Amino acid sequence: QVQLVDSGGGLVQTGGSLRLSCAASGRTFSTYAMGWFRQAPGKEREFVAAISGGGGSTYYADSVKGRFTISRDNAKNTVLLQMNSLKPEDTAVYYCAADTTDGLVIKRPRYWGQGTQVTVSS
Repeated sequence: QVQLVDSGGGLVQTGGSLRLSCAASGRTFSTYAMGWFRQAPGKEREFVAAISGGGGSTYYADSVKGRFTISRDNAKNTVLLQMNSLKPEDTAVYYCAADTTDGLVIKRPRYWGQGTQVTVSS
């Protein structure tokens, strides 16, 4: 099992950047695929990005491809989401997620952070 704490959200203007961070507990962090999801008001939670346990594979939603970058540091039990060229439609609560395979973390992760608010003003 893994516990996740996400942070780094805030208020930014259109075109700006933010970096979200997710700190994970446990000694087996590198065995977990990690992901980020987001939920805007009145909408369902949606997949944003994911990265394999070793960091060799990454996956992105079409809406963020080329603007967001997911990375991980297994020595520090941390996963990052660098968000550039932010748009008002990126406004949402962002959640870190984890599971044992890439497929599970993209579709139906079992472990979640508490969420961090990102607001992009126009």
